[in-house]
Amino acid sequence: MSKINIYVATQADLGYLEDVEKAIYNASRVKGTGIAIRSREYLAQKILEGKSVIAVHEDGSWAGFCYIESWGHNKYVANSGLVVNPDYRGLGLAGQIKAKALELSAVLFPEARLFGLTTSLAVMKINSSLGYQPVTFSELTDDEEFWKGCQSCPYYDILVRTRRSHCLCTAMLKPSPAETKRAKKTGAKKQDDHKGDKDTGNSKAA
Repeated sequence: MSKINIYVATQADLGYLEDVEKAIYNASRVKGTGIAIRSREYLAQKILEGKSVIAVHEDGSWAGFCYIESWGHNKYVANSGLVVNPDYRGLGLAGQIKAKALELSAVLFPEARLFGLTTSLAVMKINSSLGYQPVTFSELTDDEEFWKGCQSCPYYDILVRTRRSHCLCTAMLKPSPAETKRAKKTGAKKQDDHKGDKDTGNSKAA
């Protein structure tokens, strides 16, 4: 069985950028994706900063790509530009790349909330499986640089007309890794406290 490796891209992967750039451009032209165009220089910067994930087949051909952007003084993080080589679609690769990008995001930005904007049902399903929840646009970053990035999207006029309150995209948000960890600790403590009350014969009013 052929093997596809998914890993944090490095300088050695810059040779794939022409194909990745074309894939992102083509995806941006397809109605219903809502993906924004990014230049080769921008994508190269993400790779050199250690903020991108790439999937490469064992024969050396690229299979998929995704990069990380941080906004609002690193309070929010988006995994963007998720593309899969048409030759490798139907293998569940998009979800695997996204999961790897989330791992990288947790390492680089543990306090950042993760969010995304998409019109793709497939991406929504992937995001939901990874813990994202639909939210209103008001819960996303107010960083102007992020919203400027939407200008290359064919639906940008809708965003402008609604004063950034609505678009064809669905906004999705996931708590930061640190928030999730704290919530688990709080939940565990509450369970321990409740168990202690039972063990001592005490009860709390509902």
